[in-house]
Amino acid sequence: MEEKNEYIKGRGAQINTENRFIKKHTEKYYDDLPTHEEREDLAINNAKTKFIDVHPKTILNKVTSPDLGFGYSMNPYQGCEHGCIYCYARNSHEYWDFSPGLDFEQNIMVKKNAHSLLRDAFMKKGWEPTTIMLSGNTDCYQPIERKMQITRKILEVCAEFSHPVSIITKNTMIERDMDILQELSKDNLVHVTLSLTTLNEDLKRIMEPRTASVRNILRTLETFAKNGIPVNINAAPMIPALNDHELPKIIKTVAGYGASRVSYIVVRLNHEVATIFEDWIRKNFPDRAENVLKKTKYLHGGNLFDSRYGKRMSGEGIFAEMIKKQYQIAMNKYMSGRSMPAFNKTLFYQKVNKQMSLF
Repeated sequence: MEEKNEYIKGRGAQINTENRFIKKHTEKYYDDLPTHEEREDLAINNAKTKFIDVHPKTILNKVTSPDLGFGYSMNPYQGCEHGCIYCYARNSHEYWDFSPGLDFEQNIMVKKNAHSLLRDAFMKKGWEPTTIMLSGNTDCYQPIERKMQITRKILEVCAEFSHPVSIITKNTMIERDMDILQELSKDNLVHVTLSLTTLNEDLKRIMEPRTASVRNILRTLETFAKNGIPVNINAAPMIPALNDHELPKIIKTVAGYGASRVSYIVVRLNHEVATIFEDWIRKNFPDRAENVLKKTKYLHGGNLFDSRYGKRMSGEGIFAEMIKKQYQIAMNKYMSGRSMPAFNKTLFYQKVNKQMSLF
């Protein structure tokens, strides 16, 4: 591992990669290189987060991927301060002229008008209720949500129209919105997915540094289960030679806390995420870095990433089969008979007609 004062604490990515859409680059030259102490100061300063207001005209993104089970995704924030090193969404920051590396964690776009845009969409003639995923790209409960409350306002709109919504998060801040989630759950209008990559707190702290602890994720799962809110645990991503061996234990553990379902995804290091991840794994686990990268390639036909539908999230080959078999055995043993309830899409029309009658 590099010297301690060169590692940016509280961040996943330790570098900024070049934006592949920008053809011209400006290089900076210094007459005097900074000392170790100065580099540590720079690291602290560079670790500060900036929040940028943006004003989109639409908020719903139609999902056409056949291996995702929802019709639209909705992201109140672009970029994510959670800092998960493996996050596939990092590359989307390049469309905003940022790097997928540190920029993704440090420059967060905030969509304050998201709930208003959602209400407008529901009020349009011909809107058909379908599953909307919060968040399909970046976490809707990342730290700034505590102040902005954009996600809460979105859920209020869903409750107002009795529209089904699915949520995925790594943050226990979701407990703040228990009142709305219980209201939605009574009519089978909400699914919650809590992402749990590992049960090892030390690994979690450096792999996804600003997410909730394992202990708190399990507490939230138990709280929701006791209050009738269905929870899927997404054990993702499974990274060979790093956390894949934990899958059976994760399934056993969350079954005991009341999970309705468990799913998993294998790691996929798309585009610049591969460079960011490789830098991270070599700095934090130099003894096993080559093994992790080599086995990850086995999952994707010799590459660190496979974009093919049906293969990109499950992988293929001997290691993919081993993970799948572990998953099936553990699910049969600990999760037999459990499932997420079907969404109720019938109540939306009653609510929207009531809204229209006000005009």
